[in-house]
Amino acid sequence: MNRNHPSIISRRRFLQTAALTTAAAHFAPLSLFAQAPDPIAQMRAGGITAKITTQKLRGNVSILMGSGGNIAVLPGPEGKLLVDTGFSTSRPQITEALLAISADPIQHLIDTHWHLDHTDGNEWMHSAGATIIAHQRTLQRLSTPQEIAAFGAHFPPSPAGALPTKTFTDSHTITTNGATLILTHYDPAHTDTDISIHFADADILHCGDTWFNGAYPFIDYSTGGHINGMIRATERNLATGTDNTILIPGHGPVGNKTQLAADHQMLVTLRDSIAALKKQGKSIDEVLAAKPTAQFDPTYGKGFVNGETFTRLVFQGV
Repeated sequence: MNRNHPSIISRRRFLQTAALTTAAAHFAPLSLFAQAPDPIAQMRAGGITAKITTQKLRGNVSILMGSGGNIAVLPGPEGKLLVDTGFSTSRPQITEALLAISADPIQHLIDTHWHLDHTDGNEWMHSAGATIIAHQRTLQRLSTPQEIAAFGAHFPPSPAGALPTKTFTDSHTITTNGATLILTHYDPAHTDTDISIHFADADILHCGDTWFNGAYPFIDYSTGGHINGMIRATERNLATGTDNTILIPGHGPVGNKTQLAADHQMLVTLRDSIAALKKQGKSIDEVLAAKPTAQFDPTYGKGFVNGETFTRLVFQGV
């Protein structure tokens, strides 16, 4: 696949779309987001006016973009299977987009991890008939109060109807609508709850938030994330499927392994350079002054996490 292929949304168009929907939640520096009086309300408010874009991939799989993380959709006579939910406040737009794909009811919902922008619609999708499937740690996180220090945000337990009803530890296979999906848990990476979903027949891999295509990733150390885990997750994503695997990131345009390999190199380079500075005894302020991300900022620094914030995240983990 090529970055300029007409079926792939350009990074500029993605950023413009996302800015209309969840700008403060996803594309403002974390320092600004943490200053919001109610980060959760701010995220959900962005979902009210979210504009949902549908992109058809292959093997009858589509994605919905514009509210929270990228939502994968597999319709069929056994009911729709969805990966992630977006924000609950986007229910009208998401419902309209789903009906435009097919009239099949929602039968299965897979959570890639526990974060609100991927699970906030769990309750309404469950009420619409979805069985919610996730890693057991996602159930644990959603069932108990959580904190994300980088956001300055407290998340109360989710209501009973929003909790996964089917969980697994290492891997799980689903066969529906003539397709086989392989769900696999990552080592702690973006969080300690992350899973990938490989649509084996279509050779499509939903990476969840182990990949932010075209942007520095957020690493949630508060709930088990780690820079080394992000690198290992990237390596596993590169090893899954074939050279032609379509990659669905948690955020950003649909991509391919050439793009992911470049992002892997960025992660390794910055991990190693920031670790070396820290090993020299430099403080975080001294590391920031050295501007270790400067060569990558034009490509990756215009998203949710800017160069300074990513430096702080990496410094925390090395």
